[in-house]
Amino acid sequence: MLIKQSFKDLATSFDSTIRIHVVEPTVKGYPNAKFPAVLVFSEIYQVTGPVLRFAQTIAAQGYIAVLPSSYHNFIDSTPLAYDVEGTDLGNELKITKPLESYDEDVTLSLKVLEDMPNWNGRVGATGMCLGGHLAFRAQLDPRIKATTCFFPTDIHSHSLGKGKNDDTLEKVTANWQNDQECILIFGTKDTHVPWEGRDQIRKAVKDKPVTFLEINGAQHAFIRDEFSKGRYDATITKACLGFMFEQFDRKLKSELGDFVDDNAPIEHVC
Repeated sequence: MLIKQSFKDLATSFDSTIRIHVVEPTVKGYPNAKFPAVLVFSEIYQVTGPVLRFAQTIAAQGYIAVLPSSYHNFIDSTPLAYDVEGTDLGNELKITKPLESYDEDVTLSLKVLEDMPNWNGRVGATGMCLGGHLAFRAQLDPRIKATTCFFPTDIHSHSLGKGKNDDTLEKVTANWQNDQECILIFGTKDTHVPWEGRDQIRKAVKDKPVTFLEINGAQHAFIRDEFSKGRYDATITKACLGFMFEQFDRKLKSELGDFVDDNAPIEHVC
């Protein structure tokens, strides 16, 4: 499937302009085709090459990928470098940015979709690192029906917004809609999300429609196809994308009809 790329610049209520990148599929001979969408949230470096290629992979499977540039409150949409300086700045900006601004980024990204005639009205979310956290938080909008969160940092430590008001874990679980579904993916060698933090997240979502994956041997940011830190694992990435697309295809592409709660007890037999 062919894809094309563009961007929209929108004014925010924080006296800034957000750049929202769009990667969308096209099918020759079908100018009126409609597609589901996926909000793609970036790591602490904004929309870098690896994040954009991740979005292109999603778009090539028949989804409109929408990528907000998170740090419009402070800098332009230029991605930060994968070096010490870029990492330090990204970590500083992610906790300085108000939570309300992160939430508005979701609203503005959905506004971009609403203006696209080829959107079919269904939308999910995904992201890596900080973006995994933001994809999880995006579920506060009931329109987000399916999320896949790659090694979401900070959910357990409440560190966004300088830790003053990061209620993501509690608020998302308290407001979970019956038809929302999530996949949380971690690596066993991920030092950014400690075992205690994962247990906290696991306990909070145990009664929700959540698939919790821990990949043996995978490090933090294993999906990032950039080699400065030596973490990229193409084989594990391929396997995880299989889980993600199974969820997105089922929840966003299929004509499922209205949700009916049929959560009957499972019979305990072999």
